Amino acid sequence: NMNKISVADLFVSEPDPSWFGNGPNEPDHPCWTNKNWLKSRFHFSFAEWHGGRNRFGCLRVVNDDLVQPSRGFGTHGHQDMEIITYILHGGLTHKDSMGSEETLGRGSVQFMTAGTGVMHSEYNLDPEQDLRFIQSWILPRTQGLTPRYGSFSADSNTRHARLNQWLHLVSDLEGTGKIQIHQDFNLFASEIEEGKSLEFELKPSRQAYVLCLEGTLMVNQMMLEKHEAVEILSTSEISSITFSGNAGEEQTHLLLYEMSS
Repeated sequence: NMNKISVADLFVSEPDPSWFGNGPNEPDHPCWTNKNWLKSRFHFSFAEWHGGRNRFGCLRVVNDDLVQPSRGFGTHGHQDMEIITYILHGGLTHKDSMGSEETLGRGSVQFMTAGTGVMHSEYNLDPEQDLRFIQSWILPRTQGLTPRYGSFSADSNTRHARLNQWLHLVSDLEGTGKIQIHQDFNLFASEIEEGKSLEFELKPSRQAYVLCLEGTLMVNQMMLEKHEAVEILSTSEISSITFSGNAGEEQTHLLLYEMSS
């Protein structure tokens, strides 16, 4: 009941900088870590890629974006989607047509209920530091919702709150997550130290998508490298899944998306 999504299964997009209002690339810039302004890994069919899976439950998009200094996504629109962004490093500056504007750093989460329609921009305004974030789109249970914006801003205690334990970031409207959305959906984050492990109980008629963000991760007996994922399908009984941290240059860091099957 586990299906691995390897690096080779992902689509790597490095679009023309002019598509989102950026100036020419600066591949020789001493602070750039990629020759193109954006390197995005798509887990599902998106933008110019039509050859992937279209969804996993209510999970429609998972994009792993690396944005170079002083570059970003100019103003563009969304509709009828719950959009969740988890920042891994750097600072993400968001501005939208609802009047929201803020910059968030590592471990923070921002969300938008696009609903009837919203315009926004996303930028890396730092002239030296690149920006990496995971953006996920969740299909809402109802269309035509009133647009809204919100965030969870990580502080010095946030890393401790996810170290070798689950930090519940996103839940349904009546849930216990830091952020609530219009869908039966949960998002958890954790960093697991080498030699430590963490359990998760997947109930019947539930399924999970697990993304290895940094380091390497053991899911039961399956090894995931950075950027890789695994689909965990539902069974007729409660499934206990073990997540273990591994040695490496980076500590194990993961996201777990849990939803109905």
